Amino acid sequence: MKGVGDGKRICEEFSNGYYGVCAVGGMLSAGTTHVAITPLDVLKVNMQVYPIKYQSISTSFTTLLREQGPSAFWRGWAGKFFGYGMQGACRFGLYEYFNKVYSNVLVDQNKGLIFLLSSMSAEVIANVALCPFEAIKVRVQAQPHYAKGLADGFPKLYMSEGLRGLFRGLIPLWGRNLPFSVVMFSTFEHSVDFLYRKVMQMKKEDCTKAQQLGVTCLAGYAAGSVGSIVSNPADNIVASLNNKKANSLKQAVKRIGFVNLFTRSLPIRIMLVGPVVTLQWFFYDTIKVLNGLPTSGHVRTEERNTAKTHLNAPAE
Repeated sequence: MKGVGDGKRICEEFSNGYYGVCAVGGMLSAGTTHVAITPLDVLKVNMQVYPIKYQSISTSFTTLLREQGPSAFWRGWAGKFFGYGMQGACRFGLYEYFNKVYSNVLVDQNKGLIFLLSSMSAEVIANVALCPFEAIKVRVQAQPHYAKGLADGFPKLYMSEGLRGLFRGLIPLWGRNLPFSVVMFSTFEHSVDFLYRKVMQMKKEDCTKAQQLGVTCLAGYAAGSVGSIVSNPADNIVASLNNKKANSLKQAVKRIGFVNLFTRSLPIRIMLVGPVVTLQWFFYDTIKVLNGLPTSGHVRTEERNTAKTHLNAPAE
């Protein structure tokens, strides 16, 4: 296996190959993890769309199982795999690309600004790729007789509502995922920096692969948990619009209620997003490591360099 030093050389000499690995890693990590939690996602969507009938996780589970059978919990898995796989490829691959671009352009700017711009730029494109799959997935999960899955749901939605139906939820999707992506990437980057400098107190390159992946998991869980809280209101709106519980953003907010925007389905969303984002970062970085690349996350060197300057400074 190639070392971290070889990975850095690959990043510099074969940038297209590096971004390709990042895109494939993002696609596989996001697609597989989202499929794995399809049953919880089915519960979440039904709790958002039919809050009177499905009021808690336990009662929602027993009601769905009794009325629709075990197969109901895997409804929409294809839309999740392909949709979130496309989103993951764009989210992670383009984040790495834009991070490099903005770092070269904004040389003297704070890293936090670069993380923000990179994650926003990548997420705008990622959600355009995700939106049609999300529209079909939500309908299939909340409307048992709408379609069996992606294969028959896609042509049915396109024939009845056209492109407008496929992209009806794009603005709320941006409203949900742009804040989530910004918070997720920023929290991840700052968590990685904190863990290496304050907890591990070691240079990243001096840590073993297992230690680096451990840092990735801890930072990933923090990123997912914080991001899920920030993006929960828009997630409720997306579910409402895609199931025609409201015809506009304003109407959706009014019908759901301001407090419910933040609280409805939040516990199950934290249960979903925290572990999923952790696994995504773990799989993503594992794929990078297997290709001889370093794990994700930037570690500041200013303090270390400052300390060296003080040590090497001549005595007055």
